[in-house]
Amino acid sequence: MAEIEGYNLPEELYYHSEHMWVRKEGDLIRVGLNDFSQKLSGELSFIELPETSGEVKANQVIGSYETGKWMGKIYAPVAGEVVEINEELEDDPTLINSDPYGAGWMFTMRPSEPSQVDALMQGDAAVDWIKAEIEKHKK
Repeated sequence: MAEIEGYNLPEELYYHSEHMWVRKEGDLIRVGLNDFSQKLSGELSFIELPETSGEVKANQVIGSYETGKWMGKIYAPVAGEVVEINEELEDDPTLINSDPYGAGWMFTMRPSEPSQVDALMQGDAAVDWIKAEIEKHKK
C-alpha cells in the first residue's frame, strides 16, 4: 500500500477522478470512497447509496453522503449496473472513515464494458493525481 503524505492509496486499486476507488472482483467491481476524500470530508453522518436496478453511466452521480462539513456526491466510476450496496453503511456510515478500503465499501457493479476499468488511474498516474489533489486542498 502506498502512503502519500499521510493518505493511503492501495496500489492494486484503480481510481476515478471524483475520489472513488475500484477493485476488480471477477466480472464485478467493488467501489468506495478513497482515504483522501474521507479524511478531507470528516466523519460521515449520512449516506444515500445508489439503487440496485437499471444501468448507470460513467461519471453519473448515483448517491450522496453528508458530514459535518459538507454534502459529497457518489459517482459511478464506469458505466454498468449496480448489483449490490453495502447496507451496513446506512446504519453506520463512519465505516467509510474507519476502513475506507475494507468494511467501508459502498457498492458493487457489473461494468457494461470491462475495459473502462482499465482506463481508470492506477500506479504512478494515481500517485501523481493524489499529490496534485493534496496540493489543491492545502490551506
